Amino acid sequence: MRIRVHPLLAALVLGTAAAPALALDDVTVALAVPAAVHDGAPYAAAEELGFFKEENLSVKTIVFQGAGALLPQVAAKRVTFGYPTSEPVISSYFAGKDILPLRYFYNGVPANTMEFAVLADSPIKTLQDLKGKKIGVGALTWGTIPGGRAALRTAGLEPGVNVNYVAVGALAAGFQALKTHQVDALNFNSSWDDQLELSGTPIRRIAYPKVFDETAGNGFIAHVDTFRDHPDLMVRFARAYTKGQIACEANPGFCVRAFWRAYPQSKPAGDEAKALADATTLVTNRLRRVLHTASGQARVPGQYDLKAIRAGIEAMAQAKEYPSADVPVDKIFSNELIAKINDFDADAVRAKAREAK
Repeated sequence: MRIRVHPLLAALVLGTAAAPALALDDVTVALAVPAAVHDGAPYAAAEELGFFKEENLSVKTIVFQGAGALLPQVAAKRVTFGYPTSEPVISSYFAGKDILPLRYFYNGVPANTMEFAVLADSPIKTLQDLKGKKIGVGALTWGTIPGGRAALRTAGLEPGVNVNYVAVGALAAGFQALKTHQVDALNFNSSWDDQLELSGTPIRRIAYPKVFDETAGNGFIAHVDTFRDHPDLMVRFARAYTKGQIACEANPGFCVRAFWRAYPQSKPAGDEAKALADATTLVTNRLRRVLHTASGQARVPGQYDLKAIRAGIEAMAQAKEYPSADVPVDKIFSNELIAKINDFDADAVRAKAREAK
């Protein structure tokens, strides 16, 4: 299996001989897709502003190809945490499947950010209009596909019969497939669609049915043994990450530059002012969706809405993506560490971020 390692937070600061430093706890986070500026900036901000160090952590991310490749790594404890979508974990609870010894402890994407996007001049305006069309996804192993199929079935379509998924690659490769009419729509997340728009391609977005609005997306997951033996490690990591998100909301321009410093190859060539403005928009849009409800109310960072998740699972079962809705939601998603994770001075984090360059 080919993986790509990103030493995002590589520098370990050693103490002086007179005051030996305490060794930092190593944390590896498995991602299903490479971090981009909209979701990678909080990591970079947490590193540059010292939030990981304050929690005595050294963090790196490792990229696997999809949730299906990521989850066994967490289950085998080869990585500390994962950041997958929820559908494959929920599916493991159904008859005939091995239950993964994993549990989510932080809701990274509390609002459903998945959507269908078509070119602005396309005749497709509703989910029903996708009948007979091709829908592009990065790969057919993506953990988001079951949710997309459920949305289509809720609209009366049948994937594989009168609408088809096609692997076109992520980001630029997928954008090109849409622009050249290799596919009629893309089933990407809203931040990727933001990038397509900012690159100069007008699009129309088609939302999933409302029952899927608040279902769990990507989140941080850990082995059940980690819950039992190292809950403090989970709290410290998630607290630093949350501080990074709040810092990025307060000063998104700094966070973009921090991400570019961590990933120099990600900085676009050409007009730097436009690149910074576009990337700042991506970060701001992402955090508005993650840290606030659609009406603008502040969320509790990382918290799961178990009622909404149950409703989404019921809708998935009705759409035949799950054999039933009989799964132990409380065992899959946990809010037990959320109070400790959010036990910090958010105003102090904002003040520190606003001074950063």
